Amino acid sequence: MMAAPFVHMDSVAKRWNGQLGVEDISLSIPRGSFVALLGPSGCGKSTTLRLLSGLELPDEGTITIDGRNVTTAAPSERNLSMVFQSYALFPHLSVAENVVFGLKVRKVAASDRREKLTRALEITGLLGYENRRPGELSGGQRQRVALARAIVANQPLCLMDEPLSNLDAKLRASVRKDIKKLQVDLGITVIYVTHDQTEAMSMADMVVLMKDGHIQQTGTPEELYYRPANTFVAEFVGAPPMALIEGSILPSFGNAATIGLRAESLSVAETGKGRLTCEVSECEFLGSETFIGLSHPSATGLTVRMPGLKQIETGEKMEISFADEDLHFFDATGHRLADQSGASGS
Repeated sequence: MMAAPFVHMDSVAKRWNGQLGVEDISLSIPRGSFVALLGPSGCGKSTTLRLLSGLELPDEGTITIDGRNVTTAAPSERNLSMVFQSYALFPHLSVAENVVFGLKVRKVAASDRREKLTRALEITGLLGYENRRPGELSGGQRQRVALARAIVANQPLCLMDEPLSNLDAKLRASVRKDIKKLQVDLGITVIYVTHDQTEAMSMADMVVLMKDGHIQQTGTPEELYYRPANTFVAEFVGAPPMALIEGSILPSFGNAATIGLRAESLSVAETGKGRLTCEVSECEFLGSETFIGLSHPSATGLTVRMPGLKQIETGEKMEISFADEDLHFFDATGHRLADQSGASGS
């Protein structure tokens, strides 16, 4: 018998003055998993997190955490911690005081506070910074203080709302690894909001991709990449995104309105031997490889990868080829056609 989900949302909806926030959100999250709520700005991912935290109450549906219905429960009654984008640190308090602030409010014994503080600072690499104020720390160190505060709370569920968006690219990569290691080492369940697909794909066991207040697809990063449920998922997940071709230019696949192709499935063909003739629109050199952007009147997002540095003139003709087994097929509404999988890696 399958274990009950640790976090469960059943047909949850939230609206403001009749305007959609989220609609029909149903999620089952296993204990100890790392779940990313992914999507563009305004898609409803932060609203979903606020509903889970109790900062917002749903208009419809139920929310269960660890077998307990918490739909209308206060945040303090949900046994969770939160890490915010803004760090939410007290500027006049030291690192140690910021970390144990919640424990003092809950009147945890001083000896227990010291023990939890030392462990949290050790885990987050902040030993020796106890007496510094937030203004004396880098952005990455401030975020680690926020993480340490969540650790000392010792809650089984941690909600994170775009915690890395204020950091530069190098720091984001470093703290991303820290967060994932913390989640694994502590065995906690993390629900993590982000608009950055790299964060979601590299950290999460399960990705929930949202658009316009609705869930578009829930699955592992591999499932979203190799078997996108619709053309929105296909174009949102992957760098570069999946190219989409009008089905009419490949008539052998008559019931597909749109055909998708990943960049790694495309290759440059000799003149007269390709399946599509395109024009070079841009070249993006990334060190080990160059992304060649291509234009075609019946396609969007065509990109071919070439090793090393390649400098090809804009407007130059290029023929490309691809294998039928690498194609993805979508109907006129943009939904994946189940009878023609076409996806490698599935």
